[in-house]
Amino acid sequence: MAAPVHLKFEQYLPGDVLGGASPTPRLSWEIAAAPAGWSPTAAELELTRTDAAGSPLNSPQTLPLLTADGVLADWPAAPLASRERVEVRVRVTGSVTVAASATAPAAAVPATTDWSAPIVYEAGLLDSSDWKALPVGPAWPENPESDRRPPRVRHEFTVDRPVVAARAYVSAHGLIRAELDGGRIGADELVPGWTVYGQRLVARTYDVTAALLGSSPAGDGIGPHALGAQLADGWYRGHIGFEGGYRNLYGNDIAAIIQLELTHADGTRTTIATGPNWRAGAGEILFTGLYEGETVDARLITPGWSSPGFDAADWSPVAVGASDAERLIMPLDAPVRTQETLLPVAVTVQERQGMSIGEAEIEIAPERALIDFGQNLSGRLRLRVAGPAGTTITLRHAEVLEDGRLGTRPLRGAAATDRYTLAGDGVEEWEPAFTIHGFRYADVAGWPGGAEAAKRDIEAGALTAVVVHSEMERLGAFNCSDARVNRLHENSRWSMRDNFVALPTDCPQRDERLGWTGDIQAFAPTAAFHYGCTGLLSSWLADLALEQAAHGTVPWYVPVIPGGLWTPPRPAAVWGDAATVVPWELFRATGDRGLLAQQYDSAKAWVDLVDSLSAADHVWDSGMQLGDWLDPSAPPDNPMQAMTDPYLVATAFFAQSARIVARWAAVLGEDDDAARYAALADAIGEGFRARFTDGAGRMTSDTQTAYSLAITFDLTGSEQAREFAGNRLAELVEASGGHVSTGFAGTPVLAGALSATGHTDAAYRLLLTTTCPSWLYTVTMGATTTWERWDSMLPDGSINPGDMTSFNHYALGAVAAWLERSVAGLAPAEPGYRVIEVAPTPGGGLTHAEAVHRTPYGWAAVVWRLVDEAGREVSAQAAAAGQGRLELDVVVPVGAKARVTLPGREREEPIELPHGRHHLVA
Repeated sequence: MAAPVHLKFEQYLPGDVLGGASPTPRLSWEIAAAPAGWSPTAAELELTRTDAAGSPLNSPQTLPLLTADGVLADWPAAPLASRERVEVRVRVTGSVTVAASATAPAAAVPATTDWSAPIVYEAGLLDSSDWKALPVGPAWPENPESDRRPPRVRHEFTVDRPVVAARAYVSAHGLIRAELDGGRIGADELVPGWTVYGQRLVARTYDVTAALLGSSPAGDGIGPHALGAQLADGWYRGHIGFEGGYRNLYGNDIAAIIQLELTHADGTRTTIATGPNWRAGAGEILFTGLYEGETVDARLITPGWSSPGFDAADWSPVAVGASDAERLIMPLDAPVRTQETLLPVAVTVQERQGMSIGEAEIEIAPERALIDFGQNLSGRLRLRVAGPAGTTITLRHAEVLEDGRLGTRPLRGAAATDRYTLAGDGVEEWEPAFTIHGFRYADVAGWPGGAEAAKRDIEAGALTAVVVHSEMERLGAFNCSDARVNRLHENSRWSMRDNFVALPTDCPQRDERLGWTGDIQAFAPTAAFHYGCTGLLSSWLADLALEQAAHGTVPWYVPVIPGGLWTPPRPAAVWGDAATVVPWELFRATGDRGLLAQQYDSAKAWVDLVDSLSAADHVWDSGMQLGDWLDPSAPPDNPMQAMTDPYLVATAFFAQSARIVARWAAVLGEDDDAARYAALADAIGEGFRARFTDGAGRMTSDTQTAYSLAITFDLTGSEQAREFAGNRLAELVEASGGHVSTGFAGTPVLAGALSATGHTDAAYRLLLTTTCPSWLYTVTMGATTTWERWDSMLPDGSINPGDMTSFNHYALGAVAAWLERSVAGLAPAEPGYRVIEVAPTPGGGLTHAEAVHRTPYGWAAVVWRLVDEAGREVSAQAAAAGQGRLELDVVVPVGAKARVTLPGREREEPIELPHGRHHLVA
């Protein structure tokens, strides 16, 4: 038996955890391979408590685990205290049935794995009494209504006895990059992220032992040291929000919060923390804003500012704020980090533009080098350049081109412009520290030697795009025989990457970038397939619950900021249903009951609120509803003017949320709630049918969205009505010429509703149409991410005239879930993929398709292909004509099983498959 692998705590990345948030961390693992018939029956945890340096404090302790399946096993020991560090290993026992022989009957023989490799969990600061650090920032006067220069703070200290371990706990009012002895602490970006700062302020933990020891003469830490921090306004007090935006949303101050804890060889601990003895100054960053960009003058660089012995005579005293101990928390997720770099795929020179007014000539635009990176992304540029001191290079960013130049109008108030002034001392390398942009294209002005020199240098590697987003484990992939469909799926994945930056945003480029609840509600199943995002989303959901309690409803976006029409938050379907749908879909993907327990009150409060707002027949027919937002019939200036009755949409989602909460309550053992919400869901369904159908299945809104919601949310009331709804939906697809006619409410369920009612051909027609509005229209227009509007770019290459036009919104990319679950045929039949639904639906001329997903039990895969009598893959034309024999390969991880339904055999009992690799022929 192989040892367990892929050990992970809670919903963190696999492997060691530093600064964990839970005193009782749950543990997961995988069994990569096991004999046929083996199933886990018991598991043990070997636990070794160590000091901060990793030296054992006691002999290993072996404890039984209450569950053996490897999915979030409860912590078996006493709760950990702050800073407590443990090293753990796991082994699992199961049984294998040995067949009867001539001399012995059949028997179950135990088989135990080897011990896994160890991983480490170190608890963070779990109690407010652990915190000694106070917020410190500049004391000089500032104008809170204007741009402010980002400050730095620093402090020197001396260590008088040997150090064996050092930890830095770092947070800020604003954004922070901390340094120790002249070196950056960690590689995290945009720390501490964006939460509801008044109640939850994240602190990240870093092991700085090597840095501290390495900068001491004897390598033992003894001697002089220095801490420093570069600060930026960020979300805390920076300019954010649309319609002109807002400043100082969480306060006028800016401050570092750093607590450095040194563990000495004698077992004592020294704490160096931000406080009144720190000093404040300024550096080379003149301004930085999340929307505006960053401006740096490298001539102002002061080497050694975070090292001991630096002359800080002209630095100022700091302002010291009240302790944040009551709201400082350890993170539930991984930080934002640089993920990869991209080289340009094309560089062109754009000549200077000017115009004459009388005898004077006015420069409209300088000469520039225009760069295409081939992929829309979130991040920034990294440059390498040499030139005269005082030369200023200007970098602008945009997602698309219009008339051959950067299409900046969709950015609205986001300047997305970085400026770097050279120091002039040889080759200089730079990238912004506290801003990110959404872009595929960039242009460069002011390059030493002009635009032609810029082109040569950039083609030689002088400029790269740096992709920045939250660290997440990739879990899923999809591929099929149509490259356009593969690009569509990749566009969905890239839009998720670009918008999972500390929280799930709507877009990464314009003056918005907010955690819209409706977007992630639509996208949650797809997100959970693409990446391990439960940690990030569980943190965001905790903020959702806080904002929900504060505002009396689930807001439009979380965290809440002011915003015209959106202030104050009002109850609305689709958006508010994030409180039920997102946790439930994450539970379906991961089996995480703890998340359900965390969000249960929030989910119930949402359904109870809607119940209080609905009419006597349980129809939600009041209030402002966005409905099927951005359906393709909506005019550019009114995205909520959809074809489907918004109250039909609202009532359908009300029924779905009530049904989810009923099932949720049953999982948690809340039987009374389960019965009450199930009865409520039934009553809503009755009201829905009475108000919005003719009793036989025809909807009052005769639209793709109306029928898709009724089918998917099981609101038709009878098999006959469901059949009618499916037939009518297929007719509407045919009448539309194979075009999508849905928005944010209907699009995620449209193709699935067709598949579920036997209209696979209609679903494929929607998928493969290439004229607007359709999914592949965006692909034919060169999209590398999902667009906000079906026609964000018009067929003539011009940008949609609406002032709300993004080329990187993931909501409409929710169709990827249908590609994975229906086209390839890989879906969770039970929470956490304990039972895997394998039900591929070939069509559309596809000759093969596959999906792979790392479930909580390990890798699962489904691969199908259509082959001729000789076993060769058929042509697309033959596949479209219904020719070819289907061959299916299925990989089932240990601990799970698969339930297989072959095409054409939907009325037969599914085939059950145990773990292992299987080959089937239909």
